[in-house]
Amino acid sequence: MEEEKTKNSYNLSPETCRVTLNSSKSVSYGSNGSNGRDNPICDLTSETFPRMHNYTDNALMKRPSLGELHGDYITEKVVKNGPNEARGIGILPEISECGKPAEEYHGFKLGWIQGVLIPCLLNIWGVMLFLRMPWIVAESGIFQATVIIVISTIICGLTTLSLSALCTNGVVKGGGIYFIISRSLGAEFGASVGIVLAFANAVSASLNTIGFCESLNDLLFQKYDAKILDGDVDAIRLVGCISIVIMILICCIGIEWESKAQNFLIALILIAMADFFVGTAIGPQNDLTKISEGFVGFNWTVWTQNWVENYRPKEGTTHSFFTIFAIFFPSVTGIQAGANISGDLKDPSSSIPKGTLLSLLVSMISYIAVVFCSGGAALRDANGNTTAAALNIDLIQVCVSEGCEYGLHNDYSIMQKMAVYSILIYIGCFAATLSTALTNLLTVPRLLKALGDDCVYPGLSYLAKEYGRNREPLRGYVLTFLVSAVFVLIAKINAIAPLISNFYLASYALINFCTFHAALVRPLGWRPTFTCYDKWLSLVSCIICVVVMFFIDWISSVVTIGVFFTLYLLVMYRQPAVNWGSTTQAQLYKSTLASSYRLINVDEHVKNYQPHTLLLTGEPSTRPALLDLANLITKNSALLICGNVVTNKLTHKRRRKLLQDTITYLNQRKIKAFCSIVDGLKFEDGAKAIMQCCGIGKLRPNILMMGYKTNWMTSTEDSLQTYFNLLHNAFDNRLAVAILRMPKSLEVPTTLTLLNGEVNPAFTEEANNASYSNLNEIFSIHDPKCGTMPRESPCPLRRNLDIDGREGSIKLRKDKTDDNGLKKYIEQPISSEITKQMSIFSTKLKNGCIDVWWLYDDG
Repeated sequence: MEEEKTKNSYNLSPETCRVTLNSSKSVSYGSNGSNGRDNPICDLTSETFPRMHNYTDNALMKRPSLGELHGDYITEKVVKNGPNEARGIGILPEISECGKPAEEYHGFKLGWIQGVLIPCLLNIWGVMLFLRMPWIVAESGIFQATVIIVISTIICGLTTLSLSALCTNGVVKGGGIYFIISRSLGAEFGASVGIVLAFANAVSASLNTIGFCESLNDLLFQKYDAKILDGDVDAIRLVGCISIVIMILICCIGIEWESKAQNFLIALILIAMADFFVGTAIGPQNDLTKISEGFVGFNWTVWTQNWVENYRPKEGTTHSFFTIFAIFFPSVTGIQAGANISGDLKDPSSSIPKGTLLSLLVSMISYIAVVFCSGGAALRDANGNTTAAALNIDLIQVCVSEGCEYGLHNDYSIMQKMAVYSILIYIGCFAATLSTALTNLLTVPRLLKALGDDCVYPGLSYLAKEYGRNREPLRGYVLTFLVSAVFVLIAKINAIAPLISNFYLASYALINFCTFHAALVRPLGWRPTFTCYDKWLSLVSCIICVVVMFFIDWISSVVTIGVFFTLYLLVMYRQPAVNWGSTTQAQLYKSTLASSYRLINVDEHVKNYQPHTLLLTGEPSTRPALLDLANLITKNSALLICGNVVTNKLTHKRRRKLLQDTITYLNQRKIKAFCSIVDGLKFEDGAKAIMQCCGIGKLRPNILMMGYKTNWMTSTEDSLQTYFNLLHNAFDNRLAVAILRMPKSLEVPTTLTLLNGEVNPAFTEEANNASYSNLNEIFSIHDPKCGTMPRESPCPLRRNLDIDGREGSIKLRKDKTDDNGLKKYIEQPISSEITKQMSIFSTKLKNGCIDVWWLYDDG
């Protein structure tokens, strides 16, 4: 009985087999009203389940972090406005100068067809498809026109592979190609490409708008014998500006309406293309008007005539293969349309490769089909004489007086004459040009918004402000309109297209270089799910883009590269506070590591000697003279390590903050040095640890530099013994010892006071006498944001001293990011004697003397 009772006590009851925790924290047992006896797990389990009501509140409990368990929450509690109001350092999120980070937008998102395939097709099927492809065939011939398309396809195809690898390597947010390049190669490259692409897209919108206006003027003249203004340049300018305003308003309404408009536009383009192919296949049907204007149907004689090139001057330019290539290339630059709105995609990593590659394949096939149909069924020149058309095809090409007005060479709208219903071609041309312009206008503000959110250029954050339910960057749309309107005023497609080609080729070159660089360096973060790429093909594609740029126009190529590097240097000069883990950082790390390994096997020689110095400064800002002298010795070409021994134990956040403040101070003083911090040890043990452990390989200190113990007359015996042992520890580690003695103390003066008249505890006599006090003992400082803190838990403060040797020139520089704290300090007039003493090694002296005593071990 007892054994049976024990056995039953471990069997699962029906109530404990199925346990459900409701949102009201109540626990229900069973499943769908069943008693749970049909569950085999309940029958076979011999151990009782834990009681769920013991864990009902577990999700609401905040588990302490490892730092809090180690006491961080105690040492980092500071007073904000008074002793009774406390908070933790590092608990509240930091706010950058650009404001709070934008919340993630969970609104309307697009799939790969709606968000990538259709925008890419609309961007590729633009103004060139209906208005310039027949003319390109007339200039280059069928063969060279096909070669131009193939070269463009190769460039765009390889770039698409590189772009797909970059997109599938991680989360792609708003900003498109700018986001991809900036997170791969760094802010300098990404920001430069972002500005260039934004400008190119705005100009591309102008290009397609001009194409729409040309087609509209032709329609009005051919069908209704009407004109807008002069029917030429002025009409294009007026209608173009009005069209851009309307398209901007459509974009401002929201992406839902824009995507719906794209579906309608792509349908119109497909209908127009089908109308053209059917009309070319059935021929002119003995329509003498069409025949006299150059459309004669498929004819072997026409095919052979149009197979070879026939370059002619046009609009003041003598064309060649590369000038025609420059005019055509903007028509295939739509491959980045999906990546440009990556922030509006549901799954950018899979949508961008799939949609972009398919759109490129479909569009290139359609372009080649248009080339074959145009070159095989239409004459280069036609006089429009119906009588000649009835007699002989050769008579149509006889042009006298002012020359022929029709044919592939002379009539940009010949596709309308080759279609079954010409009105469908006009409608398709309107849809193609307006859809491409619409996509470009939608892209530019989002690029500017991404640049503004990252604060890489001054003033762009103003354009990043969002409005409305859909959070549209309306200010960016205003700037986009202004840029596009300026280029609409040019009103010449052939003049604008080469400029866009250079900008796009430069951008594509960088995309390919990004992939090559990432695949070559191979950081741990480089794991793209799209593997159909090759780093060497990416490099070849990058080189091809640059070479083609210079073949098109070397002057505009130089200007493009100059603009790019100007933008690059501007970002480098501003040094935005961003850290995106770029491949350039990974390469720097790998090259440094490889050089350190190679340096291990390099034999030492007296001619290669460098004074690698370990400088015991404590906090470097407290002993500027000692730091300046060490910097003069190393001259930024030898190793300089600032050692800081903190006897109290520092938390991880405090230690990291102290290290960062030291690095910032050194950078502001333009001193190249490292910082090594040891905490939780006695000064003697900490200094010994630094001497033995700092440095790697051959990059180790061979000189110990420190200050002279000025208070040896009044110091304790233990303090003197510590100083004495420190010297012998340096000798034991075979370090040369340099001791700097000055008439006065090496530390900062004690005359800096606070606004309220309190003496800064960092500069008290007690702190000055403690020559080897740690940061907690010396730098307890009054900060109104943190309160007057005890020595055990000071408020970390970055001190920036400006020293130039003039009386009253020492000051605490105001920190822009912490106005409530550092602005409470004032400049305290200091005597010129003390000022010169502190800046003695940072200012040039006409007459000076340094006594150097050389001591060496003579056995």
